[in-house]
Amino acid sequence: MMKDELRKLLEICIETGSDTDLRALASLLKGVQKKISRNRSTFIDGLLHMERSFGQGSCEITIPINPIIHNNLSIVHGGITATVLDTAMGVLANHQLPEGYGAVTNQLNIHYILPGKGDTLRCKAEIIHKGSKTLVISGEAFRDDGRKIAYATGTFFIIPKE
Repeated sequence: MMKDELRKLLEICIETGSDTDLRALASLLKGVQKKISRNRSTFIDGLLHMERSFGQGSCEITIPINPIIHNNLSIVHGGITATVLDTAMGVLANHQLPEGYGAVTNQLNIHYILPGKGDTLRCKAEIIHKGSKTLVISGEAFRDDGRKIAYATGTFFIIPKE
């Protein structure tokens, strides 16, 4: 039943969508495919096409900029920037913890500096403080021309996994 509904919906979108709509649909479907085939941990990871790397005490996540993540001014939506910053900081926090523990966002502060434009958005996170119950992490978001578009700090609770 669900597969038939999806096929009909997809057919309607393909037949009635603009070129921009079809590019957006292709990106979304490729993201879901990544989630399924590459065993990504979350749909957000797949849908945003996140690529991550780790350095000495840091984590970077890069995503392609496309119309799916634009606001009505055709720039990266601030909520997407916040999501990628929070993800980079959270991934770094969880990467630092021993087996059996996880980190969850307690507080996130973001200062937007410039509009998100270009081909990619890159967010870098670094640990400021690692305590027994919390971590404080900073994050910066950059356009592909190297200009900083946002600065963030986050506090993460350390909790036992259930």
